[in-house]
Amino acid sequence: MRNATISRTTRETDISVTVALDGTGAYAVQTGIGFLDHMLEQLARHSLIDITVKATGDTHIDFHHTAEDVGIALGQALKKALGDMTGITRYADCHLAMDEALTRCALDVSGRPFLVWDVAFPRDKVGDFDTELFEEFFRAFAMNAGITLHVANLAGTNCHHIAETCFKAVARALRTAIEPDPRQAGRVPSTKGQLGG
Repeated sequence: MRNATISRTTRETDISVTVALDGTGAYAVQTGIGFLDHMLEQLARHSLIDITVKATGDTHIDFHHTAEDVGIALGQALKKALGDMTGITRYADCHLAMDEALTRCALDVSGRPFLVWDVAFPRDKVGDFDTELFEEFFRAFAMNAGITLHVANLAGTNCHHIAETCFKAVARALRTAIEPDPRQAGRVPSTKGQLGG
């Protein structure tokens, strides 16, 4: 089974994340940040990865440390669950529409982390969540998962919709990329014979 649990404790946060890659999209998420919980639930539901997150952090300062550290732990859990990435599809992309918002995601589960983030929000906050923290979350996630991740918002005026299309587009692309490819017959999808640089 492609499952993993990561626990991460610092002076700023205490986080436990469990993922099951071949799940049904079930989730149990408690970060202390309502909007982040909502986005992680979307990520689970639309990737079909079962995700459990329990996090406490110094949210009395702001949400930065918790958002970033959840991204780190979730990325580490994904990487651990993927193992040597034998037999996965590896590449995927998605255009995700939600009302007036449209976001494109393309990713490579390569073992070589990179983030290209081309998303502008018309306001600084969604509720009490700083919109600049979405980039911090996805950077932490991509770097620790070992994936190349490109996210570009192509249309949108509502910050909630823009953020949600980002998470859903990543989820749908991730769902495809980590799926076993029956034609790979247990091979690593690289001419190098391995992924990870």
